Amino acid sequence: MHKVFSITPFTTLDYPDKVAAVVWFAGCNMRCVYCYNIEVVNSNGNIEMDEVCNFLDRRIGKLNGIVFSGGECTANPLFLKLAREVKLRNFCLKVDTNGSHIEILKEAIGEGLIDYIALDFKAPKEKFTGITGSNLYEKFISTLKYLLEINFDFEVRTTVHADFLDEADISLMSEILYDLGYKGNYYLQKFLSTGENFGNLVDAKNSFDPKKIISKLPIKLRNF
Repeated sequence: MHKVFSITPFTTLDYPDKVAAVVWFAGCNMRCVYCYNIEVVNSNGNIEMDEVCNFLDRRIGKLNGIVFSGGECTANPLFLKLAREVKLRNFCLKVDTNGSHIEILKEAIGEGLIDYIALDFKAPKEKFTGITGSNLYEKFISTLKYLLEINFDFEVRTTVHADFLDEADISLMSEILYDLGYKGNYYLQKFLSTGENFGNLVDAKNSFDPKKIISKLPIKLRNF
């Protein structure tokens, strides 16, 4: 039986302009060196679908958004079922994703289940496997192109640990986004050492100066 890991019942930070809850989906198909959600990624989950639906029922009128995060929510077999339950209750749905399951996203978008996506651009191609422990770069690019083709409402974000990504990497990634047609904000999230992570990382030894980034896109900083 597939389950979700946990629920954060209230947040004003995770969904722009919405009062939301976060449903954390167990499991992931990447092992990013800076990821601190080790428990979530390695878990089979704790909460069954019925319990999530009961939670959604209790939040009608109190929240206007739900965020699906993880782990990688689109890799979990409950993703589509729970997305339908969210929309049945007229919540807006934001999905945090690494973009590796385009078929699932296409199905969900085709059904009108998703309102907003935060797409994680992990690394340029040459560094992608080293940072994510996966060979899913081309899948990410396919999803990026698809969201641009259909003019979907989404943001792109990158977690920056300066020992793995430098200003030149971010400049390259920004150029890739711009050349493919992305014209939105490019969000950079600074790695914060919160204890455990897959790479046993601590705060970066290398410095990182956002002013050195060359970008045609607006760069927006989080946690810097």
